[in-house]
Amino acid sequence: MAHAQIKRQSASKIKWGSIIPWIILLGTAVISLWPMYWLYVTALTPTTFSLKSPPDFFPVHADFSNLERLLNQATDYWSWAGNSLFISIAITVFHIFFDTLAGYSFAKRKFPGRDILFWIVIGTMMIPAYVTLIPLYLVTQNLGLVDTLWAVILPGFANVFGIFLMRQYIQTLPSELLDAARIDGCGEIRTFWHVILPLSRPAIGALAIFTFVQHWNDFLWPLIALQTSEHYTLSVGVASLQGEFSTDYGIIFAGAALAALPMVIFFLIFQRNFLSGVRMGAIKG
Repeated sequence: MAHAQIKRQSASKIKWGSIIPWIILLGTAVISLWPMYWLYVTALTPTTFSLKSPPDFFPVHADFSNLERLLNQATDYWSWAGNSLFISIAITVFHIFFDTLAGYSFAKRKFPGRDILFWIVIGTMMIPAYVTLIPLYLVTQNLGLVDTLWAVILPGFANVFGIFLMRQYIQTLPSELLDAARIDGCGEIRTFWHVILPLSRPAIGALAIFTFVQHWNDFLWPLIALQTSEHYTLSVGVASLQGEFSTDYGIIFAGAALAALPMVIFFLIFQRNFLSGVRMGAIKG
C-alpha cells in the first residue's frame, strides 16, 4: 500500500512538473499576442461600437466598414504600402550583403588593427540615433535627396548590430572550409559567395527579419526625410490620418492592421532561420 501511494505521489509530481511550464508559456503567449488581437478586433469593429465602455472583447459587430472608409479616405494608402515594401526590401538586401561582408572580414580575415577597429564600430552603438538626425538631414539635403525614397534607403546600407551578429556567427564556421576553398583556387570573392553566404543562411534569416521589421515600422526618420503624401511610408501615412481635433480610431486601426500583415507573413517565412540564427550565433562569443 505504501509503495503504491509513493508511486502515485511521484507520478502526480511528474505530471504537474511537465504541465506548469506549458501553462507559463501559454500565459506568456496570450499576453504577447493580446495587442495584435485587440488591433484586429478594433479594426473590424465600427467606430461607434469600438469606443463604448466596457469594450467588446470579441468582434460582435464585425464588418469591413473601417477598411472601406480607409481606402476611400486615404487615396495614397497603396502608394504608402509600396514605398514601405520597397524601402524595407532594399535595406534588407543591402544589410545582408554589407553586414555579412563586414562580419566575414572581422571574423576570418587578419589585418592590422582588426580587433581595435571592431570595438570602435561596436562602440558606435552607444551613440543615440537622435544625435545623428541633424547631420544626417544636412547631408541628405546637400545631396538633393530630401523627399525621395533614397533619403531613407541610403542611411540604412549597413548596421552595427548586423555586423556584430554576422561576425559572431561566422566565427563559428570552421576555418578549414575556407582553406580548402582557397586551395581549390577560389579567390576571396568566390570564397565569400560560395562558402560564407550559403553556410550563414540561419544568421542571414535572423538578420533579414530584424532589418525588415525595423524599417517597416520606422517612423521618425521617414517623417523627417519625406514631405509629400505620395512618398510617405505606411507608418507615416497612417499617423497622418489622425485629425487635429478628433481621431477616427476605426480608420487608424484598420490601417495599422493592414500594415502588420506583411510583418507576420515575413516572420512565418523566415522563422526557422530566425530561431537557428539566434541559437547558433550565440554559441561563440
